[in-house]
Amino acid sequence: MASTKTAIYTALGANLAIAVTKFIAAGVTGSSAMVSEGIHSLVDTLNEVLLLLGMKRSQKPADAKRPFGYGRELYFWSFVVSLLIFAVGGGVSFYEGITHLQHPNPIENPLWNYIVLGIAIVLDGISMVTAFRAFNAQRGDQPFWSAVKESKDPATFVVLFEDVSDVLGLIIAFLGVFLGHQLNNPYLDGIASILIGILLMAVSVLLARESRSLLMGEAASPAIVQQTITLTEADADVVKTVNAFTFQMGPEEVVLIQRVAFQPELKTDAIVDGINRIRQTIQAAEPSVRQVYIEPVTLG
Repeated sequence: MASTKTAIYTALGANLAIAVTKFIAAGVTGSSAMVSEGIHSLVDTLNEVLLLLGMKRSQKPADAKRPFGYGRELYFWSFVVSLLIFAVGGGVSFYEGITHLQHPNPIENPLWNYIVLGIAIVLDGISMVTAFRAFNAQRGDQPFWSAVKESKDPATFVVLFEDVSDVLGLIIAFLGVFLGHQLNNPYLDGIASILIGILLMAVSVLLARESRSLLMGEAASPAIVQQTITLTEADADVVKTVNAFTFQMGPEEVVLIQRVAFQPELKTDAIVDGINRIRQTIQAAEPSVRQVYIEPVTLG
């Protein structure tokens, strides 16, 4: 989780600084696209705070109220973040663009916009590279989209997609300001704001879909499931693993429920010893499997 936190803190610092400069530039120049970009960066700053909150709350130990732990807190807040990107970031940017088309104002002093956009691209670029490194460290040799779909840590890909949309939004804002000023056409600035809104909405839908899937409950990765079966069946007292069910409770928290057929001649005490031995073996090999429940069954 350390690389994920680094990416989040980097994005938070960058977005906060950029939001302030964008709003200053928007106030001086009257640019609709810059207002949209300022809102975008402000929402991203809040999103990073919510992700950090989710990470902190997900680390709370299990208790009587939440016997399986609080790991899904991160999934909940990741889902909230995706909705904020859609409702606030995308919706307000789209609305701002429509308003600007209805009441176009020529851009004044575009130099301010260029300065702010240049600074923002540098800061967001640094944040994006940091997020890419954190995500690549998690996905290993997996293809990019496969890693996004199978990731159990939404904070990493949420920050990554935020940063990518930031950079793309900045490029759109630059083109809106530059073309609008060069062609003396204020409508292009409004169109740029609408495009930024559509971009944020598209990213939001993608993030909401992935976060919702995790929040609703996913199984652990097939590799972890197979490893638990292999370790169980390697025990001398086991005949076969009949069923293995897993629940991903957090990025590093898996609950395992197995139905295991033991050797028919074993007594109750030997089966209990075998269950404890298998549990210790699995948790030693795969620390993310926090809780293991084994039910002895008889083969028909």
